[in-house]
Amino acid sequence: MNSERVVNFAAHCPNGQRMELDFLLQELLHDGLIGADDAERCRRSAQIKRRTPLQPLVFIGAMKIEDRRSPGGVISLESLTSWVAAKSGLPYQQIDPLKLEVHAITGLNLPMAYLERFNILPVRVTIDRVVMATSEPFVDEWVKELSQVLKKKIERVIVNPVDIQRYRREFFALAESVKGASDGRVGVSQISDFEQLVTLGRAGRLDASDQHIVHIVDWLLQYAFDQRASDIHLEPRRESANIRFRIDGVLHHIYQVPQNVMNAVTSRIKVLGRMDVAEKRRPQDGRLKTVTPNGDEVELRLSTMPTTFGEKLVMRIFDPEALKKSFQELGFSDEELKTWRGMVERPHGIILVTGPTGSGKTTTLYSTLKHLARPELNVCTVEDPIEIVDPKLNQMQVQPAIDVTFASGVRTLLRQDPDIIMVGEIRDLETAEIAVQASLTGHLVLSTLHTNDSATAVTRLLDLGVSDFLIQATLLGVTAQRLVRTLCPFCKKLGPVEERSWQLLTAPWKIKQPENIYQPVGCPECRRTGYLGRSAIFEIMLVTPGLSELINSSINLEALRRQSINDGMRPLRLSGANAVVAGLTTPEEIFKVAPPPRNLENM
Repeated sequence: MNSERVVNFAAHCPNGQRMELDFLLQELLHDGLIGADDAERCRRSAQIKRRTPLQPLVFIGAMKIEDRRSPGGVISLESLTSWVAAKSGLPYQQIDPLKLEVHAITGLNLPMAYLERFNILPVRVTIDRVVMATSEPFVDEWVKELSQVLKKKIERVIVNPVDIQRYRREFFALAESVKGASDGRVGVSQISDFEQLVTLGRAGRLDASDQHIVHIVDWLLQYAFDQRASDIHLEPRRESANIRFRIDGVLHHIYQVPQNVMNAVTSRIKVLGRMDVAEKRRPQDGRLKTVTPNGDEVELRLSTMPTTFGEKLVMRIFDPEALKKSFQELGFSDEELKTWRGMVERPHGIILVTGPTGSGKTTTLYSTLKHLARPELNVCTVEDPIEIVDPKLNQMQVQPAIDVTFASGVRTLLRQDPDIIMVGEIRDLETAEIAVQASLTGHLVLSTLHTNDSATAVTRLLDLGVSDFLIQATLLGVTAQRLVRTLCPFCKKLGPVEERSWQLLTAPWKIKQPENIYQPVGCPECRRTGYLGRSAIFEIMLVTPGLSELINSSINLEALRRQSINDGMRPLRLSGANAVVAGLTTPEEIFKVAPPPRNLENM
């Protein structure tokens, strides 16, 4: 946008004035973004809705007008905001809440009424300047005032008015609650008759000063859902406490609160999770369920741990869509899906899913159970804890305090006339043996192990003490999996392949190097990371007759790996290479999670 056009734009809307609807429509019409009929339709609609006026940019964006410069596209609020920024000569910015230093922004102690009056929001604070978001480029009377009050230089950026209003309300209301909780007497009353389903915003019988804690906890959960977090970390420190979210496998710092406020927040969450609030010396586990504004029920698993500076709490959020995901959505290729379905649709035997914590094993198992659960079948699980409640399943919780273990749980299930049994984890010989017995008596058993790859699961069973002939008779297959970040579909682009990187990824299989692969770029949709969401890569080892012969007390692990590859297994690195070629992820992501092949040079 040239400077002459900026001057003309400003001349039509002098400093100190807000942009009117007619002014914006005239400028859009002049620039060829809309047609005269669209402008007239907006004016008529505005006259009808004049009793509930919207900010003009929001109003035009809600009209879904066709963008004349982009056939098939519409003029969105974000594109309008970008257009206004270019016309006014100010920088345009999309707010990424995870990159806002909320503690510093709210620490300016600006009155909420003042921010609302001009619809502005601080988005960055440095030693000598404050960057303020506004949607009105010509209203600048507040700039000099704030500069004098804060004794810092004020820089303006153009941000859409909806985001300004939303994050101002969220963060400054949160800051008020933190301050109120810190100044007042914070403490959480014991609630003995609460429902299993926690309703956000319902305080129950709490003291007035506890309302601040209720608001902080409600904000914390809702904000985590909005940001697609998989885990919430509440971490005590000497002077203050940190709140961090894990999103797409990466931890992000979110907020910092006084230690006494964090103690009260942790206590309230422990109450909701039916945990012992008074016990802070030993680890505890709990769970709670709540409902998002969209009506989705969300399960959270709670875990506390005593640390140097107090009690740390981690909340694992289970995706409410996990049970709705198809096998293709999990990341199975067509060939892998054929092998996996062939295993899980067998009438009896043992199937193991392996991988480290947070590799998606639970989602894979629940999606498989959803696929297998039919009205004519009795599907039972024994878990520690029950992570996702499904009415189609009969689920049992492990409770060591009353001697309900995995092994005793499976014994109980065997007397419940089951068809399919899912054991949360095989941890010891007793559980392994009862799982083997269950499969020998005509049941399909699914479970997990913590091993690095598929072949190692066999040696793990042998190490536990399971007889080799029982493994040969019952084990149908093992799947190892990892989660990798997937490329953002909105901004990924083709680029040349680095030869060294490709060789490391595909050695020793010497797969032909493609000319180009998709690479991360970064856009507002993915918070400039180039990645959006995660998907799984799999290593499926089917126990064939040839493989079964190698399972014995003096097992050769390398021979087992070679045989499984000869039988069609694709190691994790090779599965990852296929995902790279398919444009789902990058070699760097595969290197992070998939171990390099061992002694397979001759394959």
